[in-house]
Amino acid sequence: MGQCYGKTIPTGDDDRPANTTTITTVAAGESDRPPQTPLTSSSNNGTVNIPSVKNTPARSFATSPWPSPYPHGGGASPLPAGVSPSPARSTPRRFFKRPFPPPSPAKHIKASLARRFGHAKTPREGPIPEDGAAESDQNLDKSFGYNKNFGAKYELGNEVGRGHFGHTCHAKGKKGELRDQPVAVKIISKAKMTTAISIEDVRREVKILKSLSGHQHLVKFFDACEDANNVYIVMELCEGGELLDRILSRGGRYTEEDAKLIVVQMLSVVAFCHLQGVVHRDLKPENFLFTSRNENADMKLIDFGLSDFIRPDERLNDIVGSAYYVAPEVLHRSYSLEADIWSIGVITYILLCGSRPFWARTESGIFRAVLRADPNFDDMPWPSVSPEAKDFVKRLLNKDYRKRMTAAQALTHPWLRSESHPVPLDILIYKLVKSYLHATPFKRAALKALSKALTEDALVYLGAQFMLLEPNKDGRVSVDNFRTALLRNATDAMKESRVPDILNAMAPLSYRKMDFEEFCAAAISTYQLEALEAWEQIASTAFDHFEQEGNRVISVQELARELNVGPTAHSILKDWIRSDGKLSLLGYTKFLHGVTLRSSNTRQH
Repeated sequence: MGQCYGKTIPTGDDDRPANTTTITTVAAGESDRPPQTPLTSSSNNGTVNIPSVKNTPARSFATSPWPSPYPHGGGASPLPAGVSPSPARSTPRRFFKRPFPPPSPAKHIKASLARRFGHAKTPREGPIPEDGAAESDQNLDKSFGYNKNFGAKYELGNEVGRGHFGHTCHAKGKKGELRDQPVAVKIISKAKMTTAISIEDVRREVKILKSLSGHQHLVKFFDACEDANNVYIVMELCEGGELLDRILSRGGRYTEEDAKLIVVQMLSVVAFCHLQGVVHRDLKPENFLFTSRNENADMKLIDFGLSDFIRPDERLNDIVGSAYYVAPEVLHRSYSLEADIWSIGVITYILLCGSRPFWARTESGIFRAVLRADPNFDDMPWPSVSPEAKDFVKRLLNKDYRKRMTAAQALTHPWLRSESHPVPLDILIYKLVKSYLHATPFKRAALKALSKALTEDALVYLGAQFMLLEPNKDGRVSVDNFRTALLRNATDAMKESRVPDILNAMAPLSYRKMDFEEFCAAAISTYQLEALEAWEQIASTAFDHFEQEGNRVISVQELARELNVGPTAHSILKDWIRSDGKLSLLGYTKFLHGVTLRSSNTRQH
C-alpha cells in the first residue's frame, strides 16, 4: 500500500535551523546533463533548507520517501512487480551556496538566520515566537479535541510505511460502520510536533480531509483520534500502490491512451479541489494511489499535509512542494491554484516520455531550470508523440501561470476531449465574469470583439461551462444561476475558503441577465489566448471587428481614464494610439490586459 506522508519535522542536525521551509528531493548523478534525463533509482538523496519569510505559517517541503525513482538509461524498473520501494531514510542536508537573484527564494542563508534568531549560529530545535525568544515545548497545546478512544475502535496491523513526521499502518475497524473493514491509519507522533506551526499543520490536514468529500478520486477520510502520544488519521485503504511504482514497472513510459486515463483522473480531482478553494501544493506520482492491483483500478489523491485553503483572489507566498514538481511562481513566492496545474504538467511529461522536464545535479540547479529552462520536446520519443499531446503539456508547463489552462479547461483540450468524462464547473469563470462586470464599457466592448474571434476549442469549454450554469428558458443566466451552480458543488471546504464570497462581487448581474454571446466575452482569458499559436490571427480578427463597430477617435487622456492610470503612464499610452487618434492593433492587445506602472517599467528593461 502507498503511504500518506506528513510534513518533515527538523531532526536537530547541527546544520539545520528549526522551523524552516524544506525541500527534500533526489539529487541525480554527477554526469553532465543529457538532452533528457530518464527516471533513475539512484540513492543519492539531498535536502535544501530555505528559511520561511511568509506572513502565514511556514510548512516543510514534502520529503521524497525513497531514493530517486528514475532509472539511468531509461531501463526497466529495479523493483519487481508489486513490490513497494523502501521506506524513508535519513538524507544528507546542505545549504544553498549561491543565492538566486530576487525575487526567487535566494536570500543568503546565514543572513536570514541572523535576522531570524539574532545570531548566525543555528538554534536548537523548537518554535520561534514573534519576538525571537525561545518557547518551551511544554508551552505548546497538543490537544486537538479528537476522539480519544482509538484503541477501542480500531485494531492496528503491520506498519506499511514511515516518513519523517509519522508512519502508516494497516488497521481494521472493531465496531460501528467500519467494523471488520480494512483501513489505513496515519500515525503522527506528538513528540515530533515541536513547533506551533507543526501542530497547526496537522489540524489543517485533518480539517481539509474532513471538509473535502464525495469525489471518486479523493481518498476517503473516516476518523481522527488522539491520545497522549499520537494523532491517528483513519482513511481509506488503497492497496494498489503508487503511480510512481506503475511508472517504474512500465520502464518509465506510458502509451498516450494509457497516459490519458491517468491524466483525466488527476485533472478531475484537482478541479474539484480548486472549486472548493483548496490548493494541494504537493502533486507528484507518490501522492496518487491505486485502489487495487487491478490494471484499471481507480486512482486516489492523498496527503494533504501541505495543502491549504485559498480565497478566490488570494495569493500564497510560502515555498512548499517537491523540487521536481514545483512551479516557477512558487519559487517567486506569489502563487495560487495554477501551481497545481504545473505539477500535473510535469507528471504528464514524465508519463509520455519517461524523463523529467527539469533536471540538474543539485537542487538549486533544479530551481534554476524550472525558472529559466524550457522542456525538451525534440529528442525521442517526442517526434512520435501526437501534436495534441505536446500542445497539452506545453499549455500546462507555461512559465506564465496566467497562460496555463485550468484543470477544467484541460479536460476539454483536444487531446483529452471525450464524452466519457464530465467537464466540472470551473472557478475561473467566476473570477473572469466578476472582472468583466466591473470593467469599463470600453473594455467590455474590446472583450466582446475578442470573443467573436474565438477558436472552436475555446467555444467547447465555454459552452460546457455555460450549460453547467443551467440557463433559463430564455437562454440567459443571472447571478442566481451562478449561485445555484456553485452551491450545488459545495462542500464544507468551500465555506472555509470563502469561495461563495465571490458572488457578492457579481451583484451587477442581479439587475440583468447574460446571454451566451456575452458570457463568452466575460469568461475568456486574454492571457490564455495569447498562449495559442493562433493568437495573432485571433487578435487581428478581433481588432478589425472592434474598429468597425463602435470604435471612436481616442485621445491619450481618454484611454488613460478608461484604464484608470495617471499622467505618468501617458507616454506609454501614446505608443498604443495611431496618428489618426485610433487604437492600434498593438494598443488593442495591450489594452485587453490593462496597464500598470509596474508592468510598464518591466517592459523597459
